[in-house]
Amino acid sequence: MTTLAASFNPKSDPELYDKTQRAEIDASARLPVLLFFGTAIFWLLAGSLLALLASFKMNIPWLLDNEAWLTFGRVRPAHLNTVIYGWASPAGIGVGLWLMARLCRVPVMHPKILIASIVFWNLGVLVGTLAILAGDSRSIEWLEFPGYATPILFLAYAFLAIWGVIMFRYRKPGHVYVSQWYLLAAFFWFPWLYATVQMLLIWQPIQGSAQGAVTWWFGHNVLGLWFTPIGLASAYYMIPKVIGRPIHSYYLSILGFWALALFYSWNGMHHLIGGPFPAWMISASVVASIMMFVPVIAVAINHHSTMKGHFGALKWSPTLRFTVFGAVSYTLVSFQGSLMAIPSLNTLTHFTHYTIGHSHLGLYSFFTMTMFGAMYYIVPRLVGWEWPSASMIRWHFWLAAIGIFIMVVALTIGGVIQGFALYNPNVNFMESLHRANPYLWVRGFSGLLLTAAHVVFAVHFTKLLLRSGAARQEPTLFARPASSGETVTT
Repeated sequence: MTTLAASFNPKSDPELYDKTQRAEIDASARLPVLLFFGTAIFWLLAGSLLALLASFKMNIPWLLDNEAWLTFGRVRPAHLNTVIYGWASPAGIGVGLWLMARLCRVPVMHPKILIASIVFWNLGVLVGTLAILAGDSRSIEWLEFPGYATPILFLAYAFLAIWGVIMFRYRKPGHVYVSQWYLLAAFFWFPWLYATVQMLLIWQPIQGSAQGAVTWWFGHNVLGLWFTPIGLASAYYMIPKVIGRPIHSYYLSILGFWALALFYSWNGMHHLIGGPFPAWMISASVVASIMMFVPVIAVAINHHSTMKGHFGALKWSPTLRFTVFGAVSYTLVSFQGSLMAIPSLNTLTHFTHYTIGHSHLGLYSFFTMTMFGAMYYIVPRLVGWEWPSASMIRWHFWLAAIGIFIMVVALTIGGVIQGFALYNPNVNFMESLHRANPYLWVRGFSGLLLTAAHVVFAVHFTKLLLRSGAARQEPTLFARPASSGETVTT
């Protein structure tokens, strides 16, 4: 592929060469990445509305009960699938595409392949979501899409896989960054996970209690081997990029990567403690969950050491504030997940809202906030226009941060109370549910805050695409850097 940057002599003016190369990469990635981001935001809004309805139905079960397609049994799985496959996956793919192009240092090749992937992916999500609301769904969490929607997603992902191989094959010679390790692994692991679970539970279903083991294996690993690598790839790129210094230790980041690959695939079975499963299966999962302290601590040390001396940048950099919030949440949710594998704690918290709070801490507080941070960095470079309003970014951050904090705390406390009630033979089952009800109302309120945050972000994203407001010569920051010699970008 002949590019303008190829006509430059990198040795004569390295800065001009790098700037021209980045501009060409961004221009080539503009349409596919913005399409992934735009459709992801659409599904985020749709999933937020479904989540609000499902949340309030926990306390008001008769709400809209005359409409079959709005019953809790349909709204709840529709919410889960629109968030997983409509928002999180396209957002992660969009970030991954841009990072892969930047790190491979080549313009996006064959963008029509990506556009075809976007069309088929959203078609699959649309067909699957409408089928769930119509009552044609499966009773397997995160796998409720019917059989005629799944092949559409497979076709969409096939296009992505082909593109990823092409990009990595024709990358510029040089260093392979840790973010590339995580992205390549995620793009390989997801089809493996999704195809395996479809084969074992849908196409040729295995029998008996083994289905529960496969379900939890998929549910846990789609978080740890699909969303987590993309989130960490983004954090490993954004944190050094914004503060202008290299990652603290490349070898420590590789240790974290291989430890994640080794231990996380064994996770999930600890949610089945006490069930009709072989003891070795549960024990292996418990040990692997505890061993997850290794990659998590490695990542935490690396990120903290990289940020050391630059925490003041959180005051003015939107990208850094969202990304660091997500990185800290990754440490918290991973530690919490490892502790939940301890049998004495697990018997108290499983089958309660505590587990729901844990999943929100991972998928939203870590992954979603990290994706927001990446979008605040990437989108202006694609559009050639800075974000119109720093105040809207501030509103987005605090509504999202406070909303998810309230939700996780409410579900955690309510889950523990519910667990003690379930553990008490003198308390009947219905009473255990009633004791958690006040915390579900708090959860509903937090959902309103999160929905407001998503609306603010969607409006701001639209304004940026339309290039509204005055043109800015500098990035949109919360404030100016404390010292004139310090430069921080979004």
